[in-house]
Amino acid sequence: MKHARPLPDYLVTRYQGWKATGYANNKAWYRRLADDGQHPRAMIISCCDSRVHVTAIFGADQGEFFIHRNIANLVPPYKPDGDHHGTSAAVEYAVTSLKVAHVIVLGHSNCGGVHGYHAMRTGNAPELNEKTSFVGRWMDLLRPGFERLGGPEREVDQNDLEREAVLVSLDNLMTFPFVRQAVEDEMLTLHGLWNDIGEGGLEYFSPESGRFVAV
Repeated sequence: MKHARPLPDYLVTRYQGWKATGYANNKAWYRRLADDGQHPRAMIISCCDSRVHVTAIFGADQGEFFIHRNIANLVPPYKPDGDHHGTSAAVEYAVTSLKVAHVIVLGHSNCGGVHGYHAMRTGNAPELNEKTSFVGRWMDLLRPGFERLGGPEREVDQNDLEREAVLVSLDNLMTFPFVRQAVEDEMLTLHGLWNDIGEGGLEYFSPESGRFVAV
């Protein structure tokens, strides 16, 4: 691994500070987590965006959430083709091995992936249409939501498209047989959330009203 380099100094300093305080003050808890394994109650599928701090939003401690992050918090449909599927693998592990009680899809405002998809579909990001673009091909998953909003025939609001990314993921989760079975057996519930980063707001999708409602 000739290309690897030592950790940047500022990260070393932060780690040493955590080890001397955060870890030292909770050593028994960390050792229990290491010995007993993880038993999270919920899986959260969120965006890679560095501004989305899932554990801070819910005040969560170590071991509480099984968190998977990807571009625009998207879940692909069930496709057991023997290829590489990181998100699908995380869902499978959470539901069949960890037996989480909840799967939460968390979208957010000002999402770069969603913005890129909108630009791609309106002809403003031709580089994302290239077959070699990993981001572009991943964001193709958002097409059903974009079309539900009437694009490209009419102007699509980005916040609405971000919420559609959550709904597309919820729909795709139900294409996984083990997810559907767990939901039908009332062993698993699915939830869709959208976080307004600037305002600190949180909305959940209400099946009764068919829209996102403030928490």
